[in-house]
This record gives sequence, C-alpha cells and structure tokens, in this order.
Amino acid sequence: MSQNQWIRWLQRNGPHPYRLGSKSGWFAFVDAVKRDPLERLDLPALRALDEEALEDYNECRMVWNSNIPTVRTQQLEHAFSLMNQVMASNRRDGDRLKGGVAIDSPPGLGKTTIAASYGKSFHRAQIRRYGPRTTDGSQRIPVVFVSLTANSTLKALNSRIVEFYGHPALNKVTATKLTSLAVEMVVRCETAVIIVDDLHFVDFNHRTGTEISNHLKWLANELPVTFIYTGVGLAEKSFFSEGLYGESAALAQTARRTTVCPIQPFSLTTDTGSQAWTAMLQLLESSLNLGAPRAGMLVDQADLIFERTQGHIASLASLVERCAQLAIATGEESISEKILAMAVTDSAASNAYAAS
Repeated sequence: MSQNQWIRWLQRNGPHPYRLGSKSGWFAFVDAVKRDPLERLDLPALRALDEEALEDYNECRMVWNSNIPTVRTQQLEHAFSLMNQVMASNRRDGDRLKGGVAIDSPPGLGKTTIAASYGKSFHRAQIRRYGPRTTDGSQRIPVVFVSLTANSTLKALNSRIVEFYGHPALNKVTATKLTSLAVEMVVRCETAVIIVDDLHFVDFNHRTGTEISNHLKWLANELPVTFIYTGVGLAEKSFFSEGLYGESAALAQTARRTTVCPIQPFSLTTDTGSQAWTAMLQLLESSLNLGAPRAGMLVDQADLIFERTQGHIASLASLVERCAQLAIATGEESISEKILAMAVTDSAASNAYAAS
C-alpha cells in the first residue's frame, strides 16, 4: 500500500467527531459502519517505509488502536439482559406507564457506553421494523440522548431535549413553552427511549433537584417512552427517594418505577471473574495493530494490568491504548513489561495502584 493509500484510509476512517447529544450526531453514531481493515505490517515491512509513509501509517494505527469495537463484556451482557426485561413494558399502550432503568455505578465502568450501545441497537431495530418515517411523515427518531451538566435546571433539561431534535424555536420560547416543545417532538417523532446521561449532576436533595425529579415523573406519565438514566451514586444523591427521608421515602414513586442496573468492575476473586478478565485481554491483544505482536503480551501480565486498573474498563482501555502508542513510538512494536511500566494511567487508577 502506498503512502497516498494510507492517507486515503485516514480520510475514510479517521476519528468520528459526532456528539451523541444531537440528532445528527446520534444518527451518525448509529449508522456508522465498521472501519476498513487496516493492513498489519511486520517489522521488515515497517523498516521499508520511507519517513513520511511510516508517519502516515502510524497515524492510521493510532486511529485503529484507539477505536477498538465495544467489547461484549459480562457487565455489558448483564446490563443488556436487565434492560431487555425492563423494556418489555415499552410494548404497553400509551395509557399505561412504562418502567425506567438507572445504570448506577462508580465512574469508569462504561455506563455511558452501555446505555449508548443499547440505544443504538434499539434504534436500528425500530428503523428496520417501522421505517425512517412516522405515520404522519415526520422523521422517526427512536432514541433521544441527553447529557446533563453541572448545576442542571429544569429549563436546561427541556432545552437539551429540544436541542437534540434541532428545533429552530429553541432559543425563542419561554421555559413553559420548552416543555410543550419537548413533548411535541417526542410524540411527533415517535421516540420510544430517552437516555439521560450523567444524572448525578442533579442533587435531588435541593429544590432544583426536586423540580427535575417531579418533571421526569411527569414526562414518564405523559410520554410513551422508557427512560434510561446513567449516573454515579444516584442513591446517595436521593434520586430514588426523591429527596425524601424516613417513612416519607417509602412514598417516592421513582423507586417503584425505576429498576437499578449496577455495574461492577472486573474481579479476580473467582474463577469466573479471572476467566472473563483473561478473555477481555485476549480480545484486546488480537485487536491491536502492532508490528511484532506476541501471543500473551497482555494475558501474561494480567495480574499486573489488573493492579494498574483495578478492573475498571475505562482505565484498562486507556492503559492498553497508551501501551500501543509507546510500542509504536519506541519501535518495540509489542507490549512488554518495559512498555507497561512506561505507560501512565488515569489519576484514580494511578493513586489506587500506588496505595495498594
């Protein structure tokens, strides 16, 4: 393959800068096709490349190694199974309340990836079954993805929903009208799932959080949709109890309407956990594009990699990605103990490893 071909590969397969919180970005995500295969060159072939060709090929490999397809981990399989159970209520008629799911776990365990992957699968199935247009000819948008920010308010939540659809009146209406627009767009586009990401930014112990909690309950009553929430420490944030305490907490409707989907890090304390961790590392090994890969280059260091990441999928992905970059940059073209020692991890993983 010539240098121009490496550049053409990059032009076709470079990073996708889509934003899940917009209709165009979400559709780009769900409609994205697999990257073209990237030829794996051995050491003699790498040495035969001139400087510019090697630079371009290495850039191709950086893109490839940074975008390994989502792995069907046991955590993801468990979450999908649970969400499928909850989604059974999504088939109810519009006058019947649908349940919700809250993916609640510590950071770095793939909550957003799990929710987005599930939404992607559901979106594709809906388009395949019912077509790209609704009964009145509007664009069918099966899934809405809303990501909250710090100090989110009721108006901000409605704005995020309306913004997702790209409604032109977003910045021209009152807060009350925003609610009507959000409901109108959900119904018109026959949206069936709304993913609310980073719900932990809302403190349900305060007035603003209570307003959002009541609004989410109202939307669940008003709309024929299933809500999928993701967040860190949602129970501690009083999401399920709606900021109520003691006997009053038993009256909270959210806890009755929402099923918790906890996500756990990998664990080596059982044979099943160790096998799942090894299988994960084997899959990552086979997916990387390096010039001198060695069978077992990750698996043989499974215990050390676990200590470096504490079994958190986000930390693992970053560590392996950085090891691959170092393997390419140093010319070693494999992940050795030396390369692993050189690779840095995120702050949380690094601090936990130092304290162990």
